[in-house]
Amino acid sequence: MRDSSHDDFIDRWVEFIKKNPDKWRKIHNEFIDSQFIMAEQFWKRLVKTKGGKEKLIEIYKIKNLEGYKGLLN
Repeated sequence: MRDSSHDDFIDRWVEFIKKNPDKWRKIHNEFIDSQFIMAEQFWKRLVKTKGGKEKLIEIYKIKNLEGYKGLLN
């Protein structure tokens, strides 16, 4: 269960979207893009560690290793 601060944030974000229909999308896209970038950076660091490649394969249940050459090399 989330605390009330999370609910407050959601309420503020909804209000911001309603008041700023031309601004919120850019902010939201930048946030989502940053999440993908951070995940990719983490994967690259993990693969370089001892057993990291195997951990990544296990965590994401990767079966088609050929399809993930760029990630796993």
